[in-house]
Amino acid sequence: MDDTLRVGVISSTHGVRGEVKVYPTTDDANRFKKLKQVILDTGQDQMTLHIEGVKFFKKMVILKFREFNDINEIEKYKGRDLLVTRDQAVKLGPDENFITDLIGLSVITDEGETFGTLKDVIQTGANDVYVIEHRDGKEYLFPAIRQCILNVDLEKQEMTVHIMDGLLDL
Repeated sequence: MDDTLRVGVISSTHGVRGEVKVYPTTDDANRFKKLKQVILDTGQDQMTLHIEGVKFFKKMVILKFREFNDINEIEKYKGRDLLVTRDQAVKLGPDENFITDLIGLSVITDEGETFGTLKDVIQTGANDVYVIEHRDGKEYLFPAIRQCILNVDLEKQEMTVHIMDGLLDL
């Protein structure tokens, strides 16, 4: 498990005083109002940044960091991830997991057979959809609903699924 979780990606600069537009990768962009600091993944190392201001524009979050006061200082970080530590993360409810913790789980059927590996999670309006790569290399889409996803055990790194009728039909 990663010690940090991505909450956003710097998409571009905003104005000339060092503000940035951030594409939020968290379910609730309003959480940026409560954050005091984030970690910038520079690609080579990580840098703690202190949030001085938060604004919202369309689906973007505009952040002002204490460490940057000029467009030229922050411009080189376009496309870089903003992270938080797990203790800053949103508290999860029962049967909720961070996507980063699910990727790579071994997928086992309710009949005890190894089916494959969870490769990705697609977030839709209704429910998430798990992209599972079968042992033979084919990818299947499983809805993240109780009838299909029976158990997630992060300690064992396993997910137990029930293959509903028609789920494997192409």
